[in-house]
Amino acid sequence: MNGYVSSIQSLGAVDGPGVRCVIFMQGCVLRCKCCHNPETWEFGKGEEYTPERLMEKIRRYVSYFGSEGGVTVSGGEPLCQSGFVTELFKICKQEGINTCLDTSGCLMNDSVRELLDVTDIVLLDYKMTNEQDYYSFSGMHKSAAEEFLKELQKRSKRVWLREVIVPSINDNVESVAKLLRKQKEYPCVEKTELLPFHKACITKYDELGIEFPLKDVPEATKENVAELFARAEKLL
Repeated sequence: MNGYVSSIQSLGAVDGPGVRCVIFMQGCVLRCKCCHNPETWEFGKGEEYTPERLMEKIRRYVSYFGSEGGVTVSGGEPLCQSGFVTELFKICKQEGINTCLDTSGCLMNDSVRELLDVTDIVLLDYKMTNEQDYYSFSGMHKSAAEEFLKELQKRSKRVWLREVIVPSINDNVESVAKLLRKQKEYPCVEKTELLPFHKACITKYDELGIEFPLKDVPEATKENVAELFARAEKLL
């Protein structure tokens, strides 16, 4: 089974615990307005790999993983190549390497369930806290993410819940408090992260000839997002 990879980050520090080799898969069914990897949207592009050939690259970095690091597969949307990612994660598990899936949770089928069987940690990108914004922002219904989260809870998977905070869209205390309540509703969620919206991706959009939907929206700062988190915690 072959898969299409957009890029590989050898030593990532923000895509799961510890130091990780991050694989960005090619292809995505969503069009999130704040997407910073538009080059991964189109299917059938990128570099073609077998699971074993990709594993050969990963093995170069194992000595840096330590006790907490490992492999994270992101995208694009890795669920769109779930069969390939499953085979890759099976090899990782055989070699004692921690596996992490960075996903929107947009799909659920038997192939995805098989992938979850060999996934240690899920970084679930929870787009918005209300249905209307969720769909208009990503093209995905919030109910799909909820069903995915229910499946993760049923399996007692380790979950990090993440949301990008975009000024004037979801940078309000009530919305963040709703997100934080998910951690109480679903005990599998061990961590909730707020990620500041940034526009470093604009050059990618320009190179691809694509209009960046949020080009006129100001960036979020780490300080403002941290303050928002603290204020939302007080509402719980």
